[in-house]
Amino acid sequence: MPADLRIDQVSFTHDDARLLNEEVQAEYVVRYGTPDQTEMDAAEFETPVGAFYVGYRDGVPVTMGAWRFRPDVSRLGSERAVEVKRMYVAPTARRGGLARLMLAHLEATARTAGADVIVLETGTAQPEAMALYESAGYRRLEAPLPAAGPVYPVAFQKALT
Repeated sequence: MPADLRIDQVSFTHDDARLLNEEVQAEYVVRYGTPDQTEMDAAEFETPVGAFYVGYRDGVPVTMGAWRFRPDVSRLGSERAVEVKRMYVAPTARRGGLARLMLAHLEATARTAGADVIVLETGTAQPEAMALYESAGYRRLEAPLPAAGPVYPVAFQKALT
């Protein structure tokens, strides 16, 4: 990890997580016309069932990412799948590899927690996200993940073993 990036595990309700969540929601409005309506419970991102991370550069929150176990999802023969949520890099910090670093951090921490598969969804208005996931070894799925709320049309998976 670059010396100028520090990644801390925080709660979903941490002030810096809230700030970055507000930024990504504003970006969803620009890209999709509406914020992400997916209901998320902060408890889903607490150890041992999940984790939420914020990356800092010079003490400023510039990136975030999270994962949560999804016992309702079985992919690649897994019974220990996690779903990546809230991958985001602030506009002022983009094009510097921070998304790739956060994704690698999420993969490593999920693997340490016992996950063997990662799944995630993104939307068609985020081609840079799709390119990141494909270049990081994720395989595109034919259908979205099971969801109680809105569904994004592009789902990916990757084995962690």
